[in-house]
Amino acid sequence: MGAENCPLATNGEKSIARRPFNAAPVKSDGPRINDEIDVPQVLLIDHEGEKRGVVKTPEAIAIAAEAGLDLVEVSPGTTPPVCKILDYGKFKYQQQKKKAEAKKKQKIVEIKEIKMRPNIDDHDYQVKVKAMKRFFEEGDKVKVTLRFRGREMAHQDRGSTLLKRVQDDFDDIAKVEQYPKMEGRQIMMVMAPR
Repeated sequence: MGAENCPLATNGEKSIARRPFNAAPVKSDGPRINDEIDVPQVLLIDHEGEKRGVVKTPEAIAIAAEAGLDLVEVSPGTTPPVCKILDYGKFKYQQQKKKAEAKKKQKIVEIKEIKMRPNIDDHDYQVKVKAMKRFFEEGDKVKVTLRFRGREMAHQDRGSTLLKRVQDDFDDIAKVEQYPKMEGRQIMMVMAPR
């Protein structure tokens, strides 16, 4: 077959045959089962939960097949690995349910920010305190930012007094996680619920 008969060749060029792309082998995310277990011996636990002792792998697979179940490697790190005879589909389903349950129980802690000024009015302060109390009850951390403008920089002691007041007001329900530190024209402090 010449270049003129090849459908890929154009204008007298030679055709280039390319090797097909081979995808990487798919790795299973679960435990090894049946023929995937490549060790010579396993510590076998049968479908009733009784230890059968150390058994040759092909024999263990045969016992599992006889029971109509799968041989599943439950503890690969031991020598010999521990394998259990069980229904793999049911086992995988239970693992997924456990993972979903653990995810449901986990709480993501957010950092809420409260901004204040050094000469904040008493009523405004109470509104901020009420919001902070709600955040602590929800289990969130609070970042208190105190910003100075213009000549307020000359009175940084007022800012420190205000942050000390915040610490004292929440001493029973929150602890200071990051003590007040000056960054440019603002002081920041992070508090977390107790």
